[in-house]
Amino acid sequence: MFWVKKVLSQLMMPIPFASLLILIGLLFIIVAYYQRNIRTTTSHDSHQPKASQHRTLGLGHIGKLSVFCGLLVIVLLSQTQVSNALLTPLEQQYPPNTAPINGQCWVMVLGSGSREQPNQSATQNLSATALARLTEGLKQMQLGQHCHLIVSGWNSGSLVHSHAQMMKQAAIELGVAAQNISSFDLPKDTIEEAHYAYQLVGEKPFRLVTSASHMPRAMMIFKGVGLSPQAAPGNYTSNVGRWWQLGASNLLNSQKSIHEYVGQLWLKIKGLSAISNKKHHAKVSHMITKLNTATFMDS
Repeated sequence: MFWVKKVLSQLMMPIPFASLLILIGLLFIIVAYYQRNIRTTTSHDSHQPKASQHRTLGLGHIGKLSVFCGLLVIVLLSQTQVSNALLTPLEQQYPPNTAPINGQCWVMVLGSGSREQPNQSATQNLSATALARLTEGLKQMQLGQHCHLIVSGWNSGSLVHSHAQMMKQAAIELGVAAQNISSFDLPKDTIEEAHYAYQLVGEKPFRLVTSASHMPRAMMIFKGVGLSPQAAPGNYTSNVGRWWQLGASNLLNSQKSIHEYVGQLWLKIKGLSAISNKKHHAKVSHMITKLNTATFMDS
């Protein structure tokens, strides 16, 4: 189910969607071209039914329209103002958090992406998004006393080390003591991260760190599971530029924004109650016990 959800969500993203439109359009154009050639090389060209000719012309027109729409999607979403119109409402929903942390201090940094290059440090192996999130997490730890850092993320099914382990090592490189870091190595998405966090933090307040664009959906999920997160967004990526300037970063921001809107829509359709069931809590609790992660409770 996880991979089905990932594949379907990717098909709805602008770059795969536009590419699919262009490929389908080119296929229609090629088919229409060969159909016209076949008619002109037969001895009965003049006797071809008009309906068949219209179908061929219609196929070619549909193909051209499909290619045009695919290119239009890419051009529009690469434009600064369109990209910001999608991204800004997400990033501005939760302001930067600079409030002091009173009492017990928990800071959870949600996972993103990493790689494994043996000649590079953990911080260099983190994606730009992951490094920005971790940096914000370390800033939040400075707002409290004796703070405990939580990192999470699986190995994407291909890496030797989990993303959580890479984040933990990067935090150590940046000065956090290893005993003050807990890592969840199995969560594949934000919903699973929230359930793991519930087993560790419960209903106690904690700082939740993720990208500003991802924060609204993350807060919906974590509150739906029964946690008490305090939003601490980072990694603001909206751009400034003229209307005629197109850029890959704008296209990436547009795709990121659409991904978040689709995710929020899915949550509303599915219902928050579906992600906060006790059976899922029990499953995660069993997995944590099985993996001997009870030591994560020490801070």
